[in-house]
Amino acid sequence: MDIALSFKYQYFMKTSLSTFIKHTAKDFHNRSVNPPVVRASTIIFKNLQEIEKTQKKYIKDPRSANFDYGRQGTSTTHALQRILQEMEECYKVYLTPTGFGAVFLAVLSVVEPGDEILITDSVYSPTRRLTEDYLKKFNIKSIFYDPKNFNDLKSKITNKTKLIFVENPGSNTFEFQDLRKIISLAKKHKIYTAIDNTWGTPYLIKPIKLGFDMSIVSATKYYSGHSDVMGGSLAINKKVFKLVEATNRVTGMRLSPDDAYLILRGIRTLDVRMDKHQINALKVAKFLSKQKKIISVYYPYKKNSQNYKLWKKYYSGTSGLMGLKVKSKNRNSVKSFVNSLKLFGYGFSWGGFESLALYQNQKQMGKRSFSNLKKDEHIIRLHIGLEDPVDIINDLKQAIKKIK
Repeated sequence: MDIALSFKYQYFMKTSLSTFIKHTAKDFHNRSVNPPVVRASTIIFKNLQEIEKTQKKYIKDPRSANFDYGRQGTSTTHALQRILQEMEECYKVYLTPTGFGAVFLAVLSVVEPGDEILITDSVYSPTRRLTEDYLKKFNIKSIFYDPKNFNDLKSKITNKTKLIFVENPGSNTFEFQDLRKIISLAKKHKIYTAIDNTWGTPYLIKPIKLGFDMSIVSATKYYSGHSDVMGGSLAINKKVFKLVEATNRVTGMRLSPDDAYLILRGIRTLDVRMDKHQINALKVAKFLSKQKKIISVYYPYKKNSQNYKLWKKYYSGTSGLMGLKVKSKNRNSVKSFVNSLKLFGYGFSWGGFESLALYQNQKQMGKRSFSNLKKDEHIIRLHIGLEDPVDIINDLKQAIKKIK
């Protein structure tokens, strides 16, 4: 980046996030609005001395765009890293091929045989399988804590605890936790902290700035916004940099330039989409809260609730994902409710422009220790998309009649 472009980039950094994400990934050299997709495995140098010089620059500053091999990235992936680093207000961002890849990189970077991990009980089920099952073979123990009970987390800390892994809000049941309390507790005992921040993204909360060591976002979701690409990001502070850098070098998990380009395209409209998701979801949550067949709406809309207070304490807004608890002895009628929705797609993932609905069976909920779900209670996950909220509500209204 030449001096003139550097000054222009610095100017954008002083603007609001909404302005920043619109302008920073431009290709000023070629005068195009979007950066080019640079695909490369081999990087060609003028001579051996230039290779050595580039390698020294990378060692001195691994956050720079001094690449000597395609596995380190290209100008396209670096453009995405640069914009995410500013959004997260962190030391460095690592890009992975999936959101779960970022979870894997975070956990494996800081734990060793003999360590213990404390994990929120309402964690994403693949994260649970990684920590509870896969890591057993490496003599790493996973202990799950009640996300609604800080004292439960506190009581489970031992001299072997190496990492506290938070997901906020929790998967499917959307528990919000007191994040500063967790950070303070971890720092007191010299424990690393990681948070899955896919629901909020750094548009709504900046976990590294708050005090977390690592922050994970599935770029597949709101960063992309178009349901056509997979990717993940791991934002870190300087404290864990050497550990994550060493692990990242040997895992070989890299995001492709093509996927980085698609995610960059999505980030340009992140603010506009997130604001609209919030408007729509809030209207839907208030409608659903008045339906007798829906006994709980897992979304921060009740001002006197604990979840609302904890959400308000840390977040500047909400996203489009929520959960519903339905009480019915007839499980098939609950499934009929989902199948009767016309504007909602039925499928995994979320964060795109479209509305989605999913019946969460026990396998999808994971092997929870603190679930109080009864046999006649069912969880439905809804992602409220960017359609007209009146149409979404009318669709839900006709489908709810199916519940017996």
